[in-house]
Formats: sequence, structure tokens, C-alpha cells
Amino acid sequence: MDTYLLLEKKVGETPLSCLEAYRTIHPELADIPLAYAGRLDPMASGKLLILVGDECKNQEQYHGLDKEYEFSVLFGIESDSQDVLGRLQTCATVPTSELTENLSSILPTLSGNIELPYPIFSAKTVQGKPLHTWTMEGRLDEIEIPTKQSTIYELELLSLETMLREPVCDHARNNIDTIPPVTDIRKALGNDFRRVDVRKDWENIRCNDSLPDAYTIAHFRCIASSGTYMRTLASSLAKKLGTCGLAWRIHRTTIGTYNQLTSTWEREF
Repeated sequence: MDTYLLLEKKVGETPLSCLEAYRTIHPELADIPLAYAGRLDPMASGKLLILVGDECKNQEQYHGLDKEYEFSVLFGIESDSQDVLGRLQTCATVPTSELTENLSSILPTLSGNIELPYPIFSAKTVQGKPLHTWTMEGRLDEIEIPTKQSTIYELELLSLETMLREPVCDHARNNIDTIPPVTDIRKALGNDFRRVDVRKDWENIRCNDSLPDAYTIAHFRCIASSGTYMRTLASSLAKKLGTCGLAWRIHRTTIGTYNQLTSTWEREF
């Protein structure tokens, strides 16, 4: 029996639901322990490493693996979760021509060894309590948001596109609705991910003709050390460009150990 599986998690799935969906169609695994090594947010997709059988006991050995992502940043709209599944605010947009001109100088400042704050909607614990709990309790002012040292091996702009405001909102709503309803409040952030309010936020943007008719979306490829949040990287990138933004799309393409000297993956799953 293999010691691990490599699954493709879809947008809207949790790592656990992805794992259990695979188990359902493979009855031979019904009584075999399975565990995922490395999370992916509900709005993210891509490679998910699943340990099988006794290899689950070695889960910690897989936590330090580097990752490669393709991710996109929507400029001009931000959220408290740093992706489309959060409460929204808008800000002044930057012309696409200006973004193109400034990105070449901004990207090097987000490469190498950098320090990024943990997302306030994350499982990082502070004083024994996850950050997302502090957030939902409205008590973030009582703590200091921790930061994490990350290594960004490569950060490359792939392309820029412009999308009209209405399709932007429709696409975001469609992604949000891929998550099955969550009725157990203990298993969701703020009662079904606060989706009633988040949907209203997207609808308000969709109907607000005082906002720009179109928004710029930048597509990137990134290789980073374990635990680097693409949501935070997207938000930080937008701020450095003089605007706000959120992670429009996150797709994990590779898991392994990256050799920066040779630009190769030494162990790829």
C-alpha cells in the first residue's frame, strides 16, 4: 500500500471533505487511517497530500514542505479574510498601466526572507485561542497579531486582466456558494462562514454604480516555504502598490522541497 496519496482539492471543499470524498469511492480504505499534511482554505484548490495508514504517525515530518502556487489578486476590493469569503470594503483603484509599471519594482521587495502577519481568520493560536476566535469575539485589540518568517523563492507576474464589476461579483458569489451549508456553528467561522452578510456585500458592490465599472486582476506564480499564506501575500502586494486587494484565486500546483540554487524540486509529490 502507498504511504501517501496526492489529491486535487476543489474550491468549496475542506481538506477533510476532500479526503472523505476519496475514501467514499475507495471502499478498500474504509478502515485505513488517512490524514492530510498541510491545509488549504475552502476558497483554494490544488494539491493536497494525504498520508495513509501508519504514515499518519509521521505527519509532522511533512509539515515543512515548500509549496508552489498560482494565485491571483483582485485590486480595489479587500476583505477581513483576505479572500472572497470575507466581509468586504472597497478602496481607490490604481490604473492598470500604473500597476504594470510598478509591479516590476514591487515584486523584489516581497521575495527572499520576509515577515508577514498571520491572517486574522486562521488557526494560529494566541494565548491558547485561534486567531479566528479572537476575531469573531471582536477582541483583536487585546492581542498582538503574530507574524511569520517566510521565504519566497520565486514570485513571478504571469498576466493582467480586466473584468467588469458585475462578472466579478457573480464569480465571487458562485465560488462562495460551492461550500455546502454548515449548520454546526462549532465547525464554521461565524455561522456558516457569515455567508448571509458576505453575499450581501458582493451584491452591494454589484449594484453600486458609483464604483468602477471594471477591476484589474493580476495573476502570479509563487514558490514559498511552508506556512506562507497566499492571502496575506496578496493583501501585502496590493498595499505596496498603493491600493487594496484580496486573493481572487489560489491554486497549489506543487508540494516538495525546492532547491533555490538549481531551481529544481528535490522531492516532488
